[in-house]
Amino acid sequence: MLGRRGLLTSAIGPMVLGLGLAGAPSGEASAAAARKKSQVQSVVADTSRGRVRGILADGIRVFKGIPYAASTEGVARFREPRPAVAWKGIRDALSLGPICPQDIPPRPSYAASWAPTPGAADTPMNEDCLVLNIWTPALRDHHKRPVMVWIDGGGFATGSGGNPVFDGTNLARKGDTVVVTLNHRLNVFGHLFLAKIGGTEFAESGNLGILDIVAALRWLHNNIAEFGGDPANVTLFGQGGGGAKIGTLMAMPQTRGLYHRAIVQSGSHLDGLTPDEANAHTLAFLKAVEVPVNDLPRLQRLSSEQILAALRKMARGAGMAPNFAPVVDGRFLPKPPWTPDGPASSAAIPMMIGTTKTETTASIGANDPGAFALDEAGLRKKLAGWIQPNEIERVAAGYRRLFPAASPSDLFFAITSARRVRQQAWAQAERKAAQNGAPVWLYELDWQTPVDGGKWKSPHGLDLAFVFDNAAKSESMVGKGEEQRALAEQMSACWLAFARTGNPNNKTVPQWPAFRAPERATMVFDAKSRVANDFRGDERQLLASLPMFRVTQ
Repeated sequence: MLGRRGLLTSAIGPMVLGLGLAGAPSGEASAAAARKKSQVQSVVADTSRGRVRGILADGIRVFKGIPYAASTEGVARFREPRPAVAWKGIRDALSLGPICPQDIPPRPSYAASWAPTPGAADTPMNEDCLVLNIWTPALRDHHKRPVMVWIDGGGFATGSGGNPVFDGTNLARKGDTVVVTLNHRLNVFGHLFLAKIGGTEFAESGNLGILDIVAALRWLHNNIAEFGGDPANVTLFGQGGGGAKIGTLMAMPQTRGLYHRAIVQSGSHLDGLTPDEANAHTLAFLKAVEVPVNDLPRLQRLSSEQILAALRKMARGAGMAPNFAPVVDGRFLPKPPWTPDGPASSAAIPMMIGTTKTETTASIGANDPGAFALDEAGLRKKLAGWIQPNEIERVAAGYRRLFPAASPSDLFFAITSARRVRQQAWAQAERKAAQNGAPVWLYELDWQTPVDGGKWKSPHGLDLAFVFDNAAKSESMVGKGEEQRALAEQMSACWLAFARTGNPNNKTVPQWPAFRAPERATMVFDAKSRVANDFRGDERQLLASLPMFRVTQ
């Protein structure tokens, strides 16, 4: 066995993997081990760079850690992704590959059942991180299954495709679908804009994280038929930062033909950083890492830990908070993705767009416990970062009229969820519908999780367990019960129907019309899901006169 990803130089055919207990088990343990061995076999697939070995488990072929591009270490740092190095023999694709170096914040209690442990043996962290994972019902059988490519969240700073809740087994089986997750470059590694000070040598550096995803899509276009998938029917779906990445990909002309449908979950970012904004963040980072602007090659010699240490220094300092995200550089990203209108290059791509009811109980409340104990004065004080001062009283009073029984904290989360996520989703849906090129469907997840006494209500990320039909892997997030199973059945069925046909309608939900003015139809997923026209129209009108809250990270 050679190399850190387990390259086998001898071509070994399908075999039973020894997954039994150490030593010589007997009795019931021996029988259980035998059953497990009989259910898990190895399978081999061909790719353009070499053969890979995965496993057949419970009827699904699983391949993990397949390189779709070369390592980005050393001189490849801050450079466009290059093709993966070919190998001989059969390469093991049995475990998750490395994730991009990142500074992962502590996870809240509700994420305990599905969030991986950073730096653990099964999630190593290094710059050889351009890898993907595949779940498929069959290999090379010419069935042309829909392909669902998951783009992870965490903004543009953290995340990976290896989170246990992203396990594609249930989706692949339920929908006869090929499910793919991937890792790509993040934070400084993916978005340090060096073009202004480094010239053409680093022209692509501000958008490398997105270009990595483009490289993965090209790999899939060339290889996914071997894994039973249809390269002419690829759906991108992603939550939070993953949704923002999808919105960005939709504005990049070079992605044409690489995907055919798009689902944006709680991540309708409409803008990118301007070159001047991105350059200011780059200069701040260079100062933090103590690298002169005339010695950029030194950046490629630093360790990844030195780079992360500089990011932490920026985050703790009194100056500019680090923001490394896609850059509207005029080359890879010609214009702000969804401002002032939808990107023409993807007008023919059908979309689904949605949010959860109280996004910010997680995205704000998880790091700010005081947000759950506000009084009226505290509410107005905390709204200062979200609404211009002369509008705070009008908006707070307007929400109080709409929700007279709500606590000040409830109003804070309602207003900030609308400002931070929902207004952007509405705008993206409006701009997509205005193109008249392909339909768009709007949804909101209003079901409230019972965990932690119901504190989190309907937080950012609540949809993950249901979309992947993995509620059983996510009990710390969603609890367990009939409602959870019903929601998983409905939401996964809608996502699968959309991936197959470009329309999310199916027998598990009421008839769901496409979004268009003036009806503005919205699917409200709940214990009893329903369709509502102009859902939250009173809130939309109350906030309509405010400048859109600009989200760039």
